[in-house]
Amino acid sequence: MDQAEDASPVEVGRRIRVLRTKLGLKQQDLASTDISASYISLIESGKRAPSDAVVASLAGKLGCSPDHLRTGRDDHAVEDTRLKLAFAEMALRNGDNGESLQAFGELLAKPVLLDPAMRLRARIGQATALEKLDRIEAAIPVLEELTRNPSLAAGSDAWCRISVALSRCYRNMGDITLSIEIGEQALATLDSLGLDVTVDHIQVGATLIASYLMRGDITRAHLLAQKLIPVAEEHGGRAGRGAVYWNAGLVAVSRRQRSEALALTERALAMMADDDNLRHVAILKMNVAWLELESPQPDTQRALGLLEDTAQTLAELGTAVEQAKCEICLTDAHTQLGQWDDALMHARRALGLLGSGPRVEAVSARLRLAEILLLREEPEEGLRNLHAAARQLRHFTPSYETAQEWRHLGDVWKRQGRTKEALEAYEQALQASGMPTTYDPAQAAALSRQHQD
Repeated sequence: MDQAEDASPVEVGRRIRVLRTKLGLKQQDLASTDISASYISLIESGKRAPSDAVVASLAGKLGCSPDHLRTGRDDHAVEDTRLKLAFAEMALRNGDNGESLQAFGELLAKPVLLDPAMRLRARIGQATALEKLDRIEAAIPVLEELTRNPSLAAGSDAWCRISVALSRCYRNMGDITLSIEIGEQALATLDSLGLDVTVDHIQVGATLIASYLMRGDITRAHLLAQKLIPVAEEHGGRAGRGAVYWNAGLVAVSRRQRSEALALTERALAMMADDDNLRHVAILKMNVAWLELESPQPDTQRALGLLEDTAQTLAELGTAVEQAKCEICLTDAHTQLGQWDDALMHARRALGLLGSGPRVEAVSARLRLAEILLLREEPEEGLRNLHAAARQLRHFTPSYETAQEWRHLGDVWKRQGRTKEALEAYEQALQASGMPTTYDPAQAAALSRQHQD
């Protein structure tokens, strides 16, 4: 019989000892409630023949198959698994999100061939692919499970990636409070480790800034951005610094500092232009174009060129929401140029990309669609879309973002001479922004009289 097929206790014990040593594990690391460390020692010395159940348990901890421990024939399968994992991660980096998700799923379906580090990589990749495919509700449970992984060391690269992704996913699902809680806790954990400020601080902080902005906490976002900029300049790479300037630009937008916002975003784009993350570069181009369109004297043709370039990249690498945001910006560009047919096409395309899900972007697209239809003197469909936008907005949790859409809706109603609808939208905008209704003395007096009666 070939040595590789030897299932004698001596050979089984030898293979266990060799694998354990390669992984840097102690005999105690293989022990469990059913298998003591002393029993592991007897197995490795060939003095005990392990049962099938024990072999299966040890194989799981050693990242190999039971067949490999029994016969030694399975090394090629483990190497093949490593190659498949590398391929799945490469597909994810290249934007082949569906293909990478399938590959990660196939790997995780055979966990016996994955050592703990490989399994962690596969689960992180699976969560990332789900998020990029806009399947956020499916990504969150995977990320939550990963946070409970006892082998995940706080402050490690994997820990940081998971914390950032979980905060971002909850933010995109509309749970801003939980998103901020996760981000703040992650920053506090990094600070408590007593480490020098690292790239991890920059990544977590940049995500937290975006969540603060969505909540309308502009002051806190501004303070964090000002704190991160010098840190990023000293410790961050070009991509890290770009991310900070990107978010600082968004803060400047919220503070109505359009010129500063455009300058910061242009700087972020210059830093990340050579990055191999084409999706991030495309999104930055879209932000520059959007700010250009929002400026007092917009260079609309320049913005249109940036957006058309962005649309091509996002069609291959972006999520449906990112593609829809680009279509909304394209709608604005063509509207500024008076090209109603093109603007209408992009607004409808944005709605099609967003589907029936509860997205604030869908309201934004619908409002633009309504405006264009009204400009084209198609009032029936235009008004129908305005009413639909109002119905959609009522389903959202009040936030700075929804307040902006209510304000936009009020402006459109006002331009149509519909004072009642405009006032209602403006009132909703004030409530969504957290501003309470003013005291009404007449109403208070009437309630008091009713109470006395």
